[in-house]
Amino acid sequence: MLEKLQLDEASLTQRLMNHRREFHRYPEAAWREFFTTSRIASQLEAMGYTLHFGDTIINREAIMGRDEELVVKAQERALNWGADLGHLAQMDGLTGVGAVLETGKAGPVIALRFDIDAVEVMESQDDSHRPRFLGFASLAPGIAHACGHDAHASIGLGVAEVLAANRDSLCGTIKLLFQPAEEGCRAGKAIAESGWLDDIDYFFAAHIGMNVPSGTLVCDPQHFLCSSKFDIHFTGKPAHAGIEPNAGQNALAAACTAVAQMLAIPRHRDGMTRINIGQMHAGDGRNVIPANAVLMGETRGENRELNTYMFQQVENIAQASAMMHGVKVKIFPQGEAIELENDTELVDLLSSIGLASGFSEVIREKDFGASEDAGYLVDRVQSNGGKAIYCLVGSDLTAGHHNGDFDIDESRMLPAVKLLLNAVSQTMVIDHSRADRAAV
Repeated sequence: MLEKLQLDEASLTQRLMNHRREFHRYPEAAWREFFTTSRIASQLEAMGYTLHFGDTIINREAIMGRDEELVVKAQERALNWGADLGHLAQMDGLTGVGAVLETGKAGPVIALRFDIDAVEVMESQDDSHRPRFLGFASLAPGIAHACGHDAHASIGLGVAEVLAANRDSLCGTIKLLFQPAEEGCRAGKAIAESGWLDDIDYFFAAHIGMNVPSGTLVCDPQHFLCSSKFDIHFTGKPAHAGIEPNAGQNALAAACTAVAQMLAIPRHRDGMTRINIGQMHAGDGRNVIPANAVLMGETRGENRELNTYMFQQVENIAQASAMMHGVKVKIFPQGEAIELENDTELVDLLSSIGLASGFSEVIREKDFGASEDAGYLVDRVQSNGGKAIYCLVGSDLTAGHHNGDFDIDESRMLPAVKLLLNAVSQTMVIDHSRADRAAV
């Protein structure tokens, strides 16, 4: 395993921490990760990777939850922060980067995925919050790395560095995907439909934290939830609320009716279902019949059929509520996730290398209980004959994910790097063994 790769753990640990703190200081939300992408790309270029941006790794027609106005503002801010103008041009408005390392020797095509976006939450201003008192707290009001993706990006650069330095000891092709817009499940489908992963033999992804303590590796998380994220726009007609309310068409009333009925959708006998309406925006003044209302929500189900049931109910209720109040309605998909099932062969592999990679405990299964758009990537790889896995890297947390007080145990990044390097090394051995057996 790692004994075949040159790895200076002390210096790598310091670089991982430096990477993570830089990304933490400059957080960018989904589809706006221009500075982050540029910084990652600069370092990958220096390591000798071939880079892929924009339409090469993302199918524009499958993009969800991207606001062009916010994207333009994010590009301007990234330039102010020091993003490379050439990289921004290569991105062509689409964040994220794919990196390819060719070894020049026959072997498997291996992909590793690292998500890079931050969360739209205000980071804690408390002096006891470690990023604040150590000087690497968010410089973007209302945006913070409160899910650990700054660590994921850093782990990815650590893996990239060691692989590039040991190219002569490797075989096959390595693809590293630094994915934008995981939050809200907005990019996975678009990346899958780009075809960039269609030649993958082995695919690896991981998440830090997730209620797993430091030192623990979960090899096969269970019960990933399918999900549909949506915005619903109701459009009516304004009128004076005192003089002629009858002349108006009340979009807010339609939205309120819809919320009440959506939260009352009967749960399904065949499994777990969820719905949440997280935001409502409506109206212009207390004496004006509201002409516009927007709902932002999501459905979830433990399989595609159950999630489809929930979302179809949402569509029916939205249409009926609009008709009831004489307004128009339109539903805009904002994100999607499907179920995720790991390949047993790779679960066995991670189980066998976890302790050697620096974990003190290896658990085979644990409930995930949330949604991940890596499901689309895993499904794409598996549908083309490859094998894929998504695991959990334990880290003690100062607060739960998506909380302004969130912070990770930075010492857990090195075991994650070693795990993925060992996985790459072992899959190359496995692939060669198969090739040798086939040749006999």
